Amino acid sequence: MAVGRFYLSCLMLGSLGLLCILFTIYWMQYWHGGFAWNFSDLRFNWHPVLMVTGMVVLYGAASLVYRMPQSWVGPKLPWKALHAALHLLAFILTVVGLEVVFSAHNEKHISNLYSLHSWVGITTVFLFTCQWFLGFAIFLLPWASPWQRSLLKPIHVFFGAFILSLAIASVVSGINEKLFFSLKNATKPYSSLPSEAVFANTTGMLVVVFGLLVLYILLASSWKRPEPGILTSRQPLLRDVE
Repeated sequence: MAVGRFYLSCLMLGSLGLLCILFTIYWMQYWHGGFAWNFSDLRFNWHPVLMVTGMVVLYGAASLVYRMPQSWVGPKLPWKALHAALHLLAFILTVVGLEVVFSAHNEKHISNLYSLHSWVGITTVFLFTCQWFLGFAIFLLPWASPWQRSLLKPIHVFFGAFILSLAIASVVSGINEKLFFSLKNATKPYSSLPSEAVFANTTGMLVVVFGLLVLYILLASSWKRPEPGILTSRQPLLRDVE
């Protein structure tokens, strides 16, 4: 029963994450002309899709690997590899997402890194880069001692949740910034809530709800991987897995 509730939550979270991606794609396709790699306006449209997919949805999925009851028993190495691989995929999409926005700006002679959105976003990516390489070196490679891993684990967990929170803030501020730019000369301004604004704001709210649910599952003590010898209240979950 407990495992069923967990996987029901994961199913809801997966559906919500898919909606975040699909809504972002539809926004760029319907109101901004779709996608291309050879025209700056259309190439820019990849940026929100790649960032939502990588820094929010895939990052959130990677963060929840150790909450799966199957990861609580047996060797940890396969789960570490999965955790690192999903984060690496998220990182690759994020780098591509940054490349398209910088190249699109440069072609149109638009300044880079001047807005609060860009500052929060680049800080998020910088911390994500440090987090991934430090996690790979300490927790996946065999050279680190147990006491070093125990010392760094709380820091790693904290920054994992902190980076996700920054990613959500970056996406929401980016949606807001895009609407201000695209609707400033429109017949219906942003303040009149045209259909694009309603749809994009809804997309932002979906991203916020997705992030909050991921953070809730991460912080819920009943779904954390138990430390060796401390199985007590979570024995039913482990029996269901076995």
